[in-house]
Amino acid sequence: MRHGLTPWGDVGYYGPGFCKSGWLLAQASLLFLTILSGLNVANAGSAATPVKTNDNATYTQDRYERVQLSISDYRQVRERGFLKMPSLIPAADILEISKHMDDVLDGKVTAPGFPKINPSMPEAERVALFGRIHNAHRVHPLHERILLHPRILDVVEQLNGPDVLALQSMSFFKQPGHPGQGYHQDSYYIPTLPNTLIAAWVAISEATEENGCLWFCVGSQNEPLYPQRENEFTHASRKLDDMFDNTTASLDDPASNQLAAVADRYVEVACPAKPGDVIFFHGNMLHRSHANRSDVSRRAFAGHYCDARSFVPWNIGEDWCGSLEGQSANFCHILARGDSHLPFAKPSFGTPCAALEERKLRIVGSKVAMPMGDSGKMTVGNIGSLNRGDD
Repeated sequence: MRHGLTPWGDVGYYGPGFCKSGWLLAQASLLFLTILSGLNVANAGSAATPVKTNDNATYTQDRYERVQLSISDYRQVRERGFLKMPSLIPAADILEISKHMDDVLDGKVTAPGFPKINPSMPEAERVALFGRIHNAHRVHPLHERILLHPRILDVVEQLNGPDVLALQSMSFFKQPGHPGQGYHQDSYYIPTLPNTLIAAWVAISEATEENGCLWFCVGSQNEPLYPQRENEFTHASRKLDDMFDNTTASLDDPASNQLAAVADRYVEVACPAKPGDVIFFHGNMLHRSHANRSDVSRRAFAGHYCDARSFVPWNIGEDWCGSLEGQSANFCHILARGDSHLPFAKPSFGTPCAALEERKLRIVGSKVAMPMGDSGKMTVGNIGSLNRGDD
């Protein structure tokens, strides 16, 4: 394995999401390796009713300066597979999230699915309870606000297109002594069809090589998705001649992880991150993290997004998704930006996003310039509508 330094500096650690439905279930026990005490609050059962609040209604785009990427930023993501945006999230927001995570550890957060902390529980035992919390945006307003943070969505929209579906959230505590996670691809766990998955990893505390920052295999986003077995969601082994049956994703030991041989084709870079930095990377990107060898936790928040016009089979059959709708579970994920011809969910706590807008406000007519100058401009209308050219 070759090592190098990314010219952008830093990135952080991400751990994959998984659910208990379909083919993802078979990987669940292997995925966690007892790595972190993962808590999926979305599967807390019928009692997991979100605590409603109106605070999120004021969390609007005009509170933040819009983020503008450069063509160079866009090209670097396509060429290298990831992009770090330093200090993308304001310090006040990071402080709020950090304080919330302190409260979670102290047992002060009573949202459904969060573990109940006994005040007499020794600190070491209490800290050991928390590795990561999955999908808390469904039961707690702050997690929803972070997932739908305008500055994150600004970047996702520019990198992935105007129609953005927010899929899942994860909060990482990564306490001292917690192990790392071996090579994996996020799209392995969260399939989207077509594959448009993108991750946004927010550093809440500093991430260093010592406490378990992320390592990326630069350019590996161009690899196919290595499947667990043949299914309709991935490249089946018979579709590509040399595709192998990937059954060891996320194993920390490279000698046991089949993706280590793929990773060896690339330069691997260690990517520390400062609080407020956000790292965006492609769903097929090979990455890993090492154990936290320090005496401080490494906190982070990760959100996953895709083009809102991709089918999302992930979460089919989950109790908190409601009934099935064909091969798509889009109806249980939030439309964050743009529009979609597919079903989508609204945010539970009223965080402003496209899902709360009237459709006529989501649809913005665009004009395509033809070679004839102004007279050649034509309006792109709705499917089946007459285009009279006089919009």
